[in-house]
Amino acid sequence: MFDVAAIIIVLAAALVLYRAIRGPMVCDRVLAVNVIGTKTVVLLALIGFIYKRPYFLDIALVYALINFIATIAFLKYREMGRLD
Repeated sequence: MFDVAAIIIVLAAALVLYRAIRGPMVCDRVLAVNVIGTKTVVLLALIGFIYKRPYFLDIALVYALINFIATIAFLKYREMGRLD
């Protein structure tokens, strides 16, 4: 059952990849990349649960924080032209 969920998450990420490539505006592309990062976090947590590796959850949390900070930094740079 969890294997099917993992496959569905990967297929959903592939659909979002279309929006990341073809997005009409930069904000659409950034949002699509953020969604792909979120799906990656869910997939890491799911793989950790399937294979009984609890440290995958730690990796998923660190990746989620990096994804969030990178998105905020890029959008701030896009709006203000600097990061300070």
